[in-house]
Amino acid sequence: MISKELKNNLSGSSWVRKMFEEGEKLRAIYGADKVYDFSLGNPEFNPPVEVKTKLKEIVNSDISGIHKYMNNAGFSDVRLKIAENLNKDLISPLGEKHIIMTCGAAGGLNIVLKTILNPEEEVIVFAPFFGEYKFYASNYGGKCIVVPTLKESFQIDLDLFEKSINEKTKAVIINSPNNPTGVIYSEDILKKMADIIDKKEKEYGSYIFLLSDEPYSKIVYDGIKLPVIHNIFKNSIIINSYSKSLSLPGERVGYLAINSKIEDIDLLFNGLVFANRTLGYVNAPALFQKVIADCLDATVDVEAYKERRDILYNELTSLGFSCIKPEGAFYLFPKSLIEDDVEFVLKAKEFNILLSPGSGFGCPGYFRLSYCVSMETIKNSLEGFKKLAEYYKITN
Repeated sequence: MISKELKNNLSGSSWVRKMFEEGEKLRAIYGADKVYDFSLGNPEFNPPVEVKTKLKEIVNSDISGIHKYMNNAGFSDVRLKIAENLNKDLISPLGEKHIIMTCGAAGGLNIVLKTILNPEEEVIVFAPFFGEYKFYASNYGGKCIVVPTLKESFQIDLDLFEKSINEKTKAVIINSPNNPTGVIYSEDILKKMADIIDKKEKEYGSYIFLLSDEPYSKIVYDGIKLPVIHNIFKNSIIINSYSKSLSLPGERVGYLAINSKIEDIDLLFNGLVFANRTLGYVNAPALFQKVIADCLDATVDVEAYKERRDILYNELTSLGFSCIKPEGAFYLFPKSLIEDDVEFVLKAKEFNILLSPGSGFGCPGYFRLSYCVSMETIKNSLEGFKKLAEYYKITN
């Protein structure tokens, strides 16, 4: 009935979604206030007031063509505003011809991989990683090569990275702040990565694209400044969305920003626009293109996320969990209290706590906890975490 490939993929599909669906069942039994769902990165917060104000303004206006098709790359004025906003941090400035509006970061990644991949070419990802990357690459005949990070820091292991590059390597995906760890890759490591890529491109006479998946780029804590990818890498493409920074996951609006230093950039741009159309995305949602264009400096309340991070991090570490303190995003990625992270997550469910096993992110022995939930959920869950930890202290 369905393709063999898709049938095989179903068996390895997202643990995040599986646990979210389990949550629906538990809520029906116990009530929403007694189920502590940390499975999905679905922001609890409403969009910033600027977004809601702009949306009302546009909907109630007589702007011509707001609901019509536009250039497949998106509205020119919106792309120009995004380019100018990015240029504040860039050495080599961008223009509207370097920006393509997309249906979120997922749509953007699919467009890029459709454009650049030939069958059997490889895409390097760093574990732990967002599990859908594997399926995005295989959509276009590509293959993900998983490179483990350094467990003591979740930073990139440069030796393993260099050894993983070969003549089939077409792209490297980084995600920083990272889902699921919240780690930010340091500028020093990224510069050394750029040197390795440059050396390997010369060795193999090839292009190796650095794809930076950045939906959490505005959710950063403790005064940390994100390295600017286009200032470090030559053949880089930034993939971003407003799902997290503006709490708009259901609106599916994001963009690609192509490094202006890339050779044959017109060919790449035209290929990306063609992929945007032929994959069926056609355009990013017209209404929300216009909304975000005047909200580029807005963001959700990062301090509220930080407060949630600190409560959960302090509580879990006091209970004996080992965890690197997140520098950004809204996830904790602690070690499981037993080796089998799937068994651990299923046990947590008995306490009405819904987590995602690290195996789903290419990193067994850990679990992901998403704290983009209400403060009530967090506070009410603490007793459950205490009982979970006590269970393993008794049984072990």
